Amino acid sequence: MAIISVSGSESPESIQTPLIRGVVQGSVDYKGLPIYRSNSGGWRSASFILGMELAERFAYFGIASNLIMYLTGKLGQSTATAAENVNLWSGASYLFPLIGAFVADSFLGRYLTIVIASLICILGLGLLTLSATISSFNDSNCSSTNTLTSCSPSSVQVDFFFFSLYLVAFGQGGYKPCVQAFGADQFDEKDPEERKAKSSFFNWWYFSMCSGILVAQLILIYVQYNLNWTFGFGIPCIVMVISLFIFLLGVKTYRYSVKVEGKSAFQRIGQVFVATIRNWRSSCSAIALEEEACGSLPHRSSEQFKFLDKALFAPNGSKEHEILCSLSEVEEAKAVLRLVPIWASCLLFGVVDVQFSTLCTKQGATMDRSISAGFDIPPASLQSLTSLSIVLFIPIYDRIIVPMTRDLTREPSGITMLQRIGTGMCLSTLNMAIAAVVEMKRLEVAREFGLVDKPNVTVPMSIWWLTPQYIVSGVADALTLVGMQEFFYDQVPRELRSVGLSLYVSTYGVGSLISSFLISIIDSLTGGEGRDSWFADNLN
Repeated sequence: MAIISVSGSESPESIQTPLIRGVVQGSVDYKGLPIYRSNSGGWRSASFILGMELAERFAYFGIASNLIMYLTGKLGQSTATAAENVNLWSGASYLFPLIGAFVADSFLGRYLTIVIASLICILGLGLLTLSATISSFNDSNCSSTNTLTSCSPSSVQVDFFFFSLYLVAFGQGGYKPCVQAFGADQFDEKDPEERKAKSSFFNWWYFSMCSGILVAQLILIYVQYNLNWTFGFGIPCIVMVISLFIFLLGVKTYRYSVKVEGKSAFQRIGQVFVATIRNWRSSCSAIALEEEACGSLPHRSSEQFKFLDKALFAPNGSKEHEILCSLSEVEEAKAVLRLVPIWASCLLFGVVDVQFSTLCTKQGATMDRSISAGFDIPPASLQSLTSLSIVLFIPIYDRIIVPMTRDLTREPSGITMLQRIGTGMCLSTLNMAIAAVVEMKRLEVAREFGLVDKPNVTVPMSIWWLTPQYIVSGVADALTLVGMQEFFYDQVPRELRSVGLSLYVSTYGVGSLISSFLISIIDSLTGGEGRDSWFADNLN
């Protein structure tokens, strides 16, 4: 694939021939030539990317959804340690995208970053399958010798397992922020119909993602729980290969963004903050007088974050009226800074969401999971209710709720992105109250039947009691996470859209790390001196 570059003084649009109708400005084809709207991009190209996302999420969540059961089972870790390790790995998976986005937006481009990152994921999943195979051999030796030492995995095996696991996370770091931004790039913002389709793309992106997760949670978890972990890890590896193949099928139809030479967005924004620090002692009134004396600012800057306006002029004693940063560069920096409070407020949503793949899964393992004689639901499979509720809710939201609210609000997307995010966060808060009531009921039943000191005995309470919290979690995700995706993509400069989406992804990463920290602190504070902590292996 060829990517052409233009000089910093020449806009991407200027490389297109304005006399040719239907040429998509700011984009080229895989040979670096001008590309036409009629035979590129849109849903034609997005369908390949949506298919790749469905397959990739099947592979990733085939590992993530049931990881805590592997750690507490095959590796023999305690519940608290396993939950911490899952949260740390999950946090790494969602923080590596910050690095991947930087590499993509500054050096490799999104397409090439996606391909390389996918190959790293495939390698990691292959090594993970090998690790599970070695563990299976150990299990057979364990059953023949019946000694405790032969049942315990060696430190080399554990290290190899976690190396493979974090290799998958590292590959995710390159893949996750780029593929969604690359998909949204297939819609031309300057075309009214494609602009509306792009807003719909984020909904269908999440629909495809959750469809892959749903299938993984229904099929792979059953394979891992009832057959063996070699197949349970090997199938995601094969599906990841299929995912990359699907993506490569669309190479000739994709629209590739033109890379602009000159100062990158990172350099421009960084220069604004450096100049602001250098001018920190300058008062706002002095800056205003300089603006008036210079007369070089045809448009006044926005009122928010006025302290960044200090980057517009040189410090006192420097060349008179010298402009350090342009007004557009300062406004770019302000736009990025405006994302910080939104990002911070979404962290607790991430903390809540990661509980469903760790502690809620262990909670379900203590309950009655039987459907019929001889068939028990794997506890992690209940997470499929979250994915199912998303898959059912998104078409209703996109086809019914959005058109209805659009007529009332005149907003193209029905409600604003921030309203959508806020509504989901309110539902998440309600969901935690529901989860607390269900857990109180479970503990009451355990006490009633004298099972407080019998952690291996099933609590006579159906696992379907957990259904409401998983369903509400799905609806909250469909509102908040899709809203965050669109918001962080839309509010950053075009060159930084992979970084924008990595900020959305990082809320999960930081949320996972916060969760791991809280578990560690609470486990140490509530345990010790012969007492069981809140996160003891005995959840009763």
